[in-house]
Amino acid sequence: MITNPVVLSVCLMLVLSLLRVNVVLALSISGIIGGLLSDLSLTETIAAFEAGLGDGAQIALSYALLGAFAVAIARSGLTDMIANKIVRLVNLHKDQHLSLVKWMMLGAIILMAVSSQNLVPVHIAFIPILIPPLIAVFNQLNMDRRIIACCITFGLVTTYMWLPYGFGSIFLNQLLHGNILSAGLTIDKSQLPIAMTIPALGMVLGLLTAIFFSYRQPRTYQTTINTSEKRTSEIQTSPLKTCLNITIIIVALVVNVYTESIIMGALTGFLLLTTASGLKPQNSQDLFVEGVKLMALIGFIMIAANGFAGVMKATGGVPDLVNSAQSILGDNKAFAAAMLLLMGLLITMGIGSSFSTIPIIAAIYVPLALSLGFSELATVALVGTSAALGDAGSPASDSTLGPTAGLNSDGQHDHILDTVVPTFLHFNLPLLVFGWIAAIVL
Repeated sequence: MITNPVVLSVCLMLVLSLLRVNVVLALSISGIIGGLLSDLSLTETIAAFEAGLGDGAQIALSYALLGAFAVAIARSGLTDMIANKIVRLVNLHKDQHLSLVKWMMLGAIILMAVSSQNLVPVHIAFIPILIPPLIAVFNQLNMDRRIIACCITFGLVTTYMWLPYGFGSIFLNQLLHGNILSAGLTIDKSQLPIAMTIPALGMVLGLLTAIFFSYRQPRTYQTTINTSEKRTSEIQTSPLKTCLNITIIIVALVVNVYTESIIMGALTGFLLLTTASGLKPQNSQDLFVEGVKLMALIGFIMIAANGFAGVMKATGGVPDLVNSAQSILGDNKAFAAAMLLLMGLLITMGIGSSFSTIPIIAAIYVPLALSLGFSELATVALVGTSAALGDAGSPASDSTLGPTAGLNSDGQHDHILDTVVPTFLHFNLPLLVFGWIAAIVL
């Protein structure tokens, strides 16, 4: 089992990723070396890698178009309007009902983070718009920013792994469903949210623990600048334009659901928003390029991950790994589920993206889980949870980098101690437990 090319490739990929080698390079190098360690020649290895690249093209294009749609929404002034309304509301009531203001802000931040994945798919683009203006208010209320980091990460991760809309459509319907089908498991798309419900409840438990127990005590920060006043320019939007922008976003969501294509939904939203804003073709092109840049790295990682998975399948090492693991684990499903989840945690922590991890994990986990007697739902829960594990706790994940970028605007929020460690403890550990429960009871 130790000399299996799949095991060696995954270990090499993890080591390179943890050494901060670019993930695309780590996946490419590990895939090629894994092929050479098997019976494949260099030509056959490269051919398998290039054949796998095509499987990630649709996902990469979806991300690129969503990035363009996100930038168009930000430029429309809609997110600016939401941020400024929150600031004005907080400033209006901060001297009277401090507790109420705190809960209103936490609720608004969670709602915005959730919406950024499923309803208004802007991903982390809302953070630099919404969070910095609120820093001064957080300081006045002595709020522990680790709560804010947990709230944002909860919204960024939980809903994409549970609700099949927006980025959830990419994660569940395209990536998870597509890769488990190619790995040999036949299951309807409608079953995927059911399989991910128990792991999602683990995320909810982690959020409640962070809010009501871990970080409820006041924490003092030094207010060096009134960040709520840094935004000297505010995009002016009329009620009519605001209603039009909201209508366009709803139309894009309807198109996405009706066509079951995130590409068509994002493309429709981008075209309608740029047309409604009266942008010139050149400005529209610049907007599109900016949006593609926002999501380009994630798209390339996904493409490289599919190439890596293609080589792993071509080596023939997956069946050998399944047989070896089955002989070691025997019929002990509880132990097997725990080992698979821990392995998923390491892989995703190394890569830093749950979306990019699915092609690698599905190729290995699906045949292994089926050979050990796990049900279809349990197999989906194992693959989906293993992919999501580490996304919140990885220093290289956008689910942690995004919150830090907003909360550290005044230099008082440490990325590792104040974002990575809290989200790892409150989300990855519950995911391990609840993912294990899902694999056992489903």
